[in-house]
Amino acid sequence: MFDMLYIILIALFVKHWYVDFVNQTQAEVENKGTYGHWDGVRHSAKHGVLTGIIFASAFGNISLGFLMGLIDMILHYHIDYVKMRFGTRDMYTKAFWTQFGADQLAHALTYILLIWILV
Repeated sequence: MFDMLYIILIALFVKHWYVDFVNQTQAEVENKGTYGHWDGVRHSAKHGVLTGIIFASAFGNISLGFLMGLIDMILHYHIDYVKMRFGTRDMYTKAFWTQFGADQLAHALTYILLIWILV
């Protein structure tokens, strides 16, 4: 069981890297701070769909995949919204990197929460 949980956690981190750093569009970056904007919703939906696929594939349970994907989507959306709405965008400041790190930590803790829900 623990081997499977480690594999899921690795898959979630790879998914996070891909969606947040490779696949994210400039429009998604620019509009995540506007609550309800389609670009922010779309960005978080990508996370949710891929998280759902990871869990559904690992456990052969589409309902579980949907639930985990929905939780990830909702949390990811709000974590990003708070960072973009209230954080600084000046990457040459310590505040930016502190906030960026807190954002990434919150996403990592989301994945740990999803695993915790299972066990």
